[in-house]
Amino acid sequence: MKNTVIDLITKTAVITGASSGVGLATAHLFAQNGYQLVLAARGVEGLEKAVSECNAFGGKAVYKSTDVSNANEVKDLVEFALKEFGRIDVWVNNAGVMASGKFEEIPMDINEQVIKTNLMGYMHGAYYVLPVFKEQNQGILINNVSIGGYMPAPFSSVYSATKTGIKGLMSGLQSEYSVYPEIHICNVYPQVQQSTGNMHSAKFSGLDFKIPPFAADPKDTAKVIYNLINKPKNDTFPDATSFMLKLAHGAFPETFTNLATGVLRLMMKVKKGKADEGNVLQPSTDPHAVYGKMAIPVPTKTNQKIIGTSLVFAAGFFVAKHLKNKSKKNKLI
Repeated sequence: MKNTVIDLITKTAVITGASSGVGLATAHLFAQNGYQLVLAARGVEGLEKAVSECNAFGGKAVYKSTDVSNANEVKDLVEFALKEFGRIDVWVNNAGVMASGKFEEIPMDINEQVIKTNLMGYMHGAYYVLPVFKEQNQGILINNVSIGGYMPAPFSSVYSATKTGIKGLMSGLQSEYSVYPEIHICNVYPQVQQSTGNMHSAKFSGLDFKIPPFAADPKDTAKVIYNLINKPKNDTFPDATSFMLKLAHGAFPETFTNLATGVLRLMMKVKKGKADEGNVLQPSTDPHAVYGKMAIPVPTKTNQKIIGTSLVFAAGFFVAKHLKNKSKKNKLI
């Protein structure tokens, strides 16, 4: 990205879903780097806390309560940001919700809202901010898509549909806006996060899903998002684990999906969890924080690297084995 006079002034970023999890970690990082921030989410309490933290980090933050599933509210968010700071340099589509359980046991209004928040929410953000970027002849739209854009989340079929849809939508827009060299649309595909997202998600069918020990650090994902400002890329995998999971699933889609499905099916048979609508229809409750509750105590950084490396090697082994077997079959033919 070429340097312009804009690089010499304070830049402005809008972050949706900024009251907790990856969104909050991203807001903190932008604030630490002197950005003017407009933070958006539905709940005012979480936004007030986020703004206070960002201002303490040295940023200049304001907030606007916004339901991204409502097009008019997203349009108002864009106008609010322009009124406050005069321009928008970075827009981070991050707000998202998830509902897990057996498809027919998740209420239809929950399923519909997952689609409205995730897929429609990202569309609304792009629809109203891209014209601003065109007028400025500069801007970066960053979409926190999730690895779910490449591989399905078992017993979260509607969530998977939204992530696949976001990938398709933004891939199309990347082609459409390729004629604007200073406008970038970047997609990020992180794996499961140690964030509050899983705590806030809706759960049905007895499922009581907790964050697994191999989950990624939301602050690391935030760094990847921030680094895209200086080195924009169409598609980014935040770590080797997410990339290898994508490759391994591509080589063994049934094996990966069936294994994960079997684990969750067993968890649901135990019937430990009560039906919980989570934050799908209502704003997230406490904790308004970056990190969520883990299934087991959080491993040390060293152990996380060991677990991650093991997953990468395992995935690489299966991919290599698949390619070798495929090569043998081709030779026989």
